[in-house]
Amino acid sequence: MFGSRRRSNIIPGFGLTMGFTLTYLSLLVLIPLSTLYVKASALGWEDLWGTVTSPRALAAYKLSFGASFAAAGVNTVCGFLVAWVLVRYCFPGKAFIDAVVDLPFALPTAVAGISLTAVYSETGWIGGRLAAAGVRVAYTPIGVAVALTFIGLPFVVRTLQPVLRDLDADVEEAAASLGASRWQTFRRVLFPALLPACLTGFALALARALGEYGSVVFIAGNVPMDTEIAPLLIMTKLEEYDYPGATALAASMLTISFVLLFGINLLQWWSRRHHQNAAA
Repeated sequence: MFGSRRRSNIIPGFGLTMGFTLTYLSLLVLIPLSTLYVKASALGWEDLWGTVTSPRALAAYKLSFGASFAAAGVNTVCGFLVAWVLVRYCFPGKAFIDAVVDLPFALPTAVAGISLTAVYSETGWIGGRLAAAGVRVAYTPIGVAVALTFIGLPFVVRTLQPVLRDLDADVEEAAASLGASRWQTFRRVLFPALLPACLTGFALALARALGEYGSVVFIAGNVPMDTEIAPLLIMTKLEEYDYPGATALAASMLTISFVLLFGINLLQWWSRRHHQNAAA
């Protein structure tokens, strides 16, 4: 009995570290977020429902979640390609490109927004050429998606890189020696192993995009019912001293985001378990 008790406490300090963890998370995450629902409840049910389902709020939700999903999807595909090149190939300037991937982490979001607006506006280097072809980017929902794609790329690349490094290239060579085509090798060998990491990168990029504000407000145009994102609407409510309305919108964003991320995490868990069962 004494020996089993010692074996169950190999790592010392569990009680102290667990208490610190719960206290830390409560003070910085759980308690502040729970106050959103307390503040929002001051509106009453009818006013609360009317605020979070108003046409302007619904339009902001549609743009925020639609652009975030689009940006996360683009980043999942493009981020996979970037991570593949950085892991599987050696070429001049590789270290520089690898460092550039982290630039959205270090760059202030306002700087990113101003830079993207300058480049993608109708007078910009890229935006001018797109405008000549009939495609407007800046001050449209497309510009919102571009900004969210910019800030979300590192999450996918950095999530996939370690998984690709651990994936032995001999597996691909073995599949090729057995007559598998490149597409069959990717679909049956690489993709199942990389799917959980892809879902994780997608979820991280989505979560980052849903809360983005600084880089979007410059390129979006901020027109209500058209290019106004939900975080901007919350800021507008705060500037109008409508604190219950702002907290109601924030609580609705928090709830929807939590449900989406919880669903993605369940899908990731199922994918990982399915892959493990298939490998066994």
